[in-house]
Amino acid sequence: MSTQNIQALALSAETLARFDREVAKYPPEQKQSAVMACLSIVQQEQGWVSPEAELAVARHLGMAPMAVHEVTTFYNMYNTRPVGKFKINVCTNLPCQLRNGAATLQRLCQRLGVEVGGTTADGVFTVQPGECMGACADAPVLLVNDRQMCSFMSDDKLDQLIDGLRQGAQS
Repeated sequence: MSTQNIQALALSAETLARFDREVAKYPPEQKQSAVMACLSIVQQEQGWVSPEAELAVARHLGMAPMAVHEVTTFYNMYNTRPVGKFKINVCTNLPCQLRNGAATLQRLCQRLGVEVGGTTADGVFTVQPGECMGACADAPVLLVNDRQMCSFMSDDKLDQLIDGLRQGAQS
């Protein structure tokens, strides 16, 4: 990462205030505990966590940049590259696999015309495999933008979801 790129990212006063509200939840000597919340804030505001944003978080929390990068890359809820307006993670763990999770992932990719991990040409959808989402009894499940859980995803329900999200993207 070049010095020019590092200096290019300036966090807004509002972002820093949000960081500080998260940091205040911990004893001063444990402010690094706010790293996940700060990364989430960056992602909410920018859509993904860039290397420059990781460095800004590290500086703000007094952490080694590599320690922040390890958190960013360990959890699949953080986007380490730009993604579509709607990021869809399909559970690929065993309970969902036993109830057509792999087929759901492939059907979604086929419907959207992307490879697993890809983003549609219009930038609306990114499709990724995901780890257990804690809803095994509702398999197959998927998660939209790390927030909206969708259960029992039959082909019909998948089509309805995509159509609804696409309409929402156009409004």
